[in-house]
Amino acid sequence: MDQNDRLSLDQVLHKISPKEYMGSEFQESKLIYSVIGFIPACDMVDNALVISNLGYLLAQKGLNTCVLDLKVFNPNLYHYLDAKPNKKGGGLIRVLKSDKVDFREEIQATKYEKLYLLSPSPHDLIEEYLDFEFDHLEHVINTLKSMFDIVLVDIPNNPPLEFCLGAMKFSHIGFFISTERIEATSNMVRLLDFASSVGISTAKFTSVILMNIQDINYDHKAINEFGLKIVAALPYVKAAYAYSLEGKLYVRDNPLINRYFLKQMRRLTDILCNQ
Repeated sequence: MDQNDRLSLDQVLHKISPKEYMGSEFQESKLIYSVIGFIPACDMVDNALVISNLGYLLAQKGLNTCVLDLKVFNPNLYHYLDAKPNKKGGGLIRVLKSDKVDFREEIQATKYEKLYLLSPSPHDLIEEYLDFEFDHLEHVINTLKSMFDIVLVDIPNNPPLEFCLGAMKFSHIGFFISTERIEATSNMVRLLDFASSVGISTAKFTSVILMNIQDINYDHKAINEFGLKIVAALPYVKAAYAYSLEGKLYVRDNPLINRYFLKQMRRLTDILCNQ
């Protein structure tokens, strides 16, 4: 992290360690629900595309926003936000391993005002993430919650992994990100049933964001029949993916933005800003 990034972080973050905040009050967020989880329901969806653009729109609303990438086996949000990948052993894994680590050293300030990132390093070994438990993740999420107005969590759909169920447990509200694939609804229901069977509340994960909508005869009513609710539907936009490959944000950098895509993204922004 260079000096400019450090100075930018210091403007909004407090030096956090258990000894310093025990017995003192955390910074209170003005939002009731500030930890928001996003889970992919099937193939052909791109959580990072939605989260990165949504994070930018929230930051533009004046919310100090942190994006937490929990895809520990294949992190990619650093690319979508045009940030440098962490070095091996830095970023998420460092704050998971010790509650004495200064979070300011591991959180990256992006080039967008009020938008920050905590990500694993793509150079970490897979086996390094297998021994963490819910308590480790709870410490990280609670600390981020105390430092930022809102935290967007990219959750891997991998139920045996602690980062999947743990993130579901510690999120205030959550969204499935799905597309028009026949297995999507059953995937969502099975994950919710499994989470419920191990004592995790699933009522907060009943909202669905559809993406890559195309003109096909897909039965969207089937989603509602299982107690899920579609809250936004994003059309397939080729340019949005082309921009992400360049580390650019579609809602910011494209002068010819798809109006329906932007309308749905702003709808999601308003939902999260008005909790």
